[in-house]
Amino acid sequence: MSIRYCAALALAVMSLLAPLAGAQTAVPAPSHPFHVTDLVSMQRISDPQLSPDGRRIVFVVRSTDLEANRGRTDLWIVDVDGTNLRQLTSHAENESSPRWAPDGKAVYFLAGRGGSEQVWRLPLDGGEAAAVTSQPLDVDSFQLSPDGRTLALSMRTWVDCADAACTAKRDAERAKNKATGTVYDSLMVRHWDSWLDGKRNHVFTVPVAGGTAVDVMKGMNTDCPGRPFGGAEDYAFTPDGKSLVITGKTVGANPAEEAWTTNYDLYLVPVDGSAAPRNLTAANAAWDARPVFSPDGRTLAYLAMSKPGYEADRYRIMLRGWPDGMARELAPTWDRSPAEIVFAPDGKTLYATADNLGHHSLFAIDVASGKASELVKDGNFGGLGAAAGLVVAHGESFTLPAELFVLEPGDSGPTQITHFNKDRLAAVRMGGAELFSFTGAAGRTVYGWIVKPVDFVPTKSYPVAFLIHGGPQGSWNNDFHYRWNPQTYAGAGYAVIMIDFTGSTGYGQAFTDAIKGDWGGAPLVDLQKGLEAARAKYPWVSKTRGCALGASFGGYMINWIAGAWPDGFQCLVSHSGTLDEAFGYFDTEELWFPEYDHGGLPWEKPDYAKHNPVTLIKNWKTPMLVVHGSKDYRVVVTQGIGTFNALQRKGIPSQFLHFPDENHWILKPANSILWHGTVIDWLNRWTGEALLAGSALAAAAGELVVTVDPAATKASFVLRATLHKAEGRIPLTAGEIRFDPATGRASGKLVFDATKATTDNEGRDRKMHEEVLESAKYPDAVFVPEKVEGPFNNTGVSKLKLIGTITIHGGAHPLTVPLDVQATGTQVSAKGTFQIPYVAWGMKDPSMFVVRAAKEVDVTLESAGSIAPAP
Repeated sequence: MSIRYCAALALAVMSLLAPLAGAQTAVPAPSHPFHVTDLVSMQRISDPQLSPDGRRIVFVVRSTDLEANRGRTDLWIVDVDGTNLRQLTSHAENESSPRWAPDGKAVYFLAGRGGSEQVWRLPLDGGEAAAVTSQPLDVDSFQLSPDGRTLALSMRTWVDCADAACTAKRDAERAKNKATGTVYDSLMVRHWDSWLDGKRNHVFTVPVAGGTAVDVMKGMNTDCPGRPFGGAEDYAFTPDGKSLVITGKTVGANPAEEAWTTNYDLYLVPVDGSAAPRNLTAANAAWDARPVFSPDGRTLAYLAMSKPGYEADRYRIMLRGWPDGMARELAPTWDRSPAEIVFAPDGKTLYATADNLGHHSLFAIDVASGKASELVKDGNFGGLGAAAGLVVAHGESFTLPAELFVLEPGDSGPTQITHFNKDRLAAVRMGGAELFSFTGAAGRTVYGWIVKPVDFVPTKSYPVAFLIHGGPQGSWNNDFHYRWNPQTYAGAGYAVIMIDFTGSTGYGQAFTDAIKGDWGGAPLVDLQKGLEAARAKYPWVSKTRGCALGASFGGYMINWIAGAWPDGFQCLVSHSGTLDEAFGYFDTEELWFPEYDHGGLPWEKPDYAKHNPVTLIKNWKTPMLVVHGSKDYRVVVTQGIGTFNALQRKGIPSQFLHFPDENHWILKPANSILWHGTVIDWLNRWTGEALLAGSALAAAAGELVVTVDPAATKASFVLRATLHKAEGRIPLTAGEIRFDPATGRASGKLVFDATKATTDNEGRDRKMHEEVLESAKYPDAVFVPEKVEGPFNNTGVSKLKLIGTITIHGGAHPLTVPLDVQATGTQVSAKGTFQIPYVAWGMKDPSMFVVRAAKEVDVTLESAGSIAPAP
């Protein structure tokens, strides 16, 4: 797709979408296949907080503002039975992180009003929100003490500063400096999408009534919350409110160790900063996280890994008698890794969520016995809360964006209590999902998902969108993803296949660990066997048409597939993928990751070269789209540029989609629309998947005229034609077809060349059409006849069928031309009407095109017949 057309398409999308403010905004009928514009329009629920009395839930709703190219968040509240839903805030600036006052009469939250992110308080019995803090720095997260008197705030500060004012003053002075260079004498120099400047996330405390904020981490050269994804879950007040338990990375005498250690510990700090932090988990050199206190205050629960340097180890649930008891592991035989935990009000049960056989399920663990029970398996749950015998969470699936659910233990299932996207979902058609399994590498049972294309017809054959997840210790969970949502491909007419290969999470820790040192081995075998198993189980999955797509480790795997499985797919999409895994160590920031997965340092261990995509470039031949963001410091953009360099130098059809303002992920709404449009276009180009009616060049139709001597065994004709549109003409090149109606044999070919198209219109329609035609410079469409069916009658009318194959964008489509053959004397005339499936680049949604509908297409054909005697 041309750059100009991508931009025009994004603008067209934005003009078509109505403002997305408020809940349950009506979407006009009729329904249509799911599309990226539907994806970005969905309202997103997060951070549900259950009131102290267990009767109400306050939560965050995010709507997309396409004009501002950003998400906007507001606070909402609802009763646990789904009644009394109302919006609490509607300011132009975002509101987030709601937390209840202990008496349930007010909600505290973060808001960027007045140009600075601060804590605000909203009384629920009437009245306006008022600022609680006025710090000289932005507040990134906060917690409220159990008695409601103290706030714990996280702010980004200089480690050697005595207070927040010192940091603000130094920042102002540095801003005046015209020199922009920074001298580093230790790692890390950058992380995820930011260059580091020496400042740290620290936790401060301040009385709710007002006062000076105290840095309880003063002098600690570590971050709490952890960067880049940590939040308020990284610290907690002790039951008496006099101290905090914080999570921070422990680094030895060499500060550069931060780049290769995963040793996060829990520290106890007094809220007045009167004593230095005390390490509570020094005995564990691996990751300790997410401190949570029991309702009676007698137990500290937290999550802990056991393998130093490994970020994908199984989190174990640890219970420590408070304040000075010994820690013990709860449920040591439960082979799942919880992502979050919360106590039931009576303290006898811990609720947890964890990856589980293709889902992110909800579990209950008995505190006394350690027995784990699966409360809800299907779907993806998070944001747990528990009070008054209820469990609250947001839940989602492949067909449902996150909504609030309430579960009363003992019920048959959770109850959905919000329906923010009800009308939006009614306006779209999605594909059904099914989990399947097969025997993969080393005889292991491997699972995968298949999502049917929208408007599925079991007798049709559908091309494959083969998605490969990142991590690699991740999973294709049953969720509503906003970057890699399978419904965007199902809506475009693809059978979506997603394999949880060796190394994936939710299938036991041994399965996850098995990828170490074997990135291109067992995972590739699983992907190959998974595709084979899906094609065997589902006959409607095309055995020849398909493209593979992946990001992060999935992007690495795409680059590996290009050399190790070069005949597997018609096209590839590599997003943020490593080309040279050995050099990838030297240009990334989290060194612990490659050091563990590849078994050590690259100058000491051979595993970096063992499965390195760069070593197999000589085998590359598959067309590839490469996508990368310049702010991606996890897999640096030069890896993507290098991939594109190799493709271009080898003459392989390829494109490079670059985002200067994105990191490892594509987050901005307009960029998401552009990304999806470019990716779907790439798939359409190489799989030959025809678009819905409404594309600029949907079909060509006309008459085929043939003259045949019944005494001859061979006949031929030359066909020339022009397709007429309001916007232009496409001349079809000359072709020759020979066939013998007596034997049913046919040979020759007919070629259609879209690159010779011209346009007639003036102004905006003409410009758009020119851009569509510019993007249509792909290999010619070729019709090759194979046989003629039907008995031929020398006198009278015969009904014959000329059967062949038309190949477009590398995809083969059957084409049948019905022939009415009239024999009169020594001449035979044959006429038939045919339609050519034509692929134009663009979206499947007809409304996305400025050009006119397919009904304006007409074709003029000219033919000259010739007679050849039998050889």
